[in-house]
Amino acid sequence: MTMPRFPFACPRCGTALDLVAVDELRCPKDDLRFERRDGIWRFLLPERTAVFKQFTREYETVRRAEGRGPAADAADPVAYYRALPYFDLTGQMSVDWHIRAVSFDAFIAQVFRPLEREKSPLTVLDLGAGNGWLSNHLAGRGHHVAAVDLMTNDFDGLGCFRYFSHPFIPLQAEFEHLPLADGYADLVIFNASLHYSVDFDVTLTEALRVLTPQGSLVILDSPVYHDARSGAQMVQERERHFLEKYGFPSNVLPSRNYLTYAEIKQLGERLKLHWQILTPFYGLDWLLKPLKAKLLRRREPAKFHVLVGTK
Repeated sequence: MTMPRFPFACPRCGTALDLVAVDELRCPKDDLRFERRDGIWRFLLPERTAVFKQFTREYETVRRAEGRGPAADAADPVAYYRALPYFDLTGQMSVDWHIRAVSFDAFIAQVFRPLEREKSPLTVLDLGAGNGWLSNHLAGRGHHVAAVDLMTNDFDGLGCFRYFSHPFIPLQAEFEHLPLADGYADLVIFNASLHYSVDFDVTLTEALRVLTPQGSLVILDSPVYHDARSGAQMVQERERHFLEKYGFPSNVLPSRNYLTYAEIKQLGERLKLHWQILTPFYGLDWLLKPLKAKLLRRREPAKFHVLVGTK
């Protein structure tokens, strides 16, 4: 038996894991065992599984209702996943995927290609990987990629890994308890996911732990506001919408939900991170949104950036 390419460590104590079977790892310190089931390594700690049960149920209910994943009668579901992020073959979430595609192109051109020129292959963690579209693209460029998410379903979660043409390693794990050794990853990407964090300092500290000293941390597609009151209002609007449509506000986990520019600066100071803020061009309508909101006396609209943090 050979160990997986990534150096797995116990998400509770950080001890290197032993391979005891082709699909099973064991922590020699506390005897915790982690298995690969349906092709996905399961690294949720036993006491945390119940915590996420309701969150998972509600999250998947919303995602199905929104039209995530291929159409139920799709003749070729594989085509749906492989077209992402550039085309949403269902047409249900085209606006969202347009944002993801523009952000992705900016990330590749301004961040990833320069890193590739310095070192290749890169070791990459895709945090909040969802169905794995980003992991697939980066693996297709010849890099070693692990896709990390809580969701393991096969319409919008890690179970979709089997639909892609380029191999990557799907890991079910928490951002705050990554099952990897210190200082191993060249790049950690929060893939439209940092705003799900309960505590940005804890989440980013864990991401920095697994980065090499020269590594980069990237935050994609998390909403950012100048005024925290606008972010709080956005959250209230969303919760009201979910309550009316689905019967629950989808707030079982106390996620932060958005960042502010002041918070980004403060996180950099506390964690000794230098930030580079890149702003993709999402179109004229997006560019004019703040002006329209001001004229109509509406709350500040969120902005989306490619945030790059280096030690």
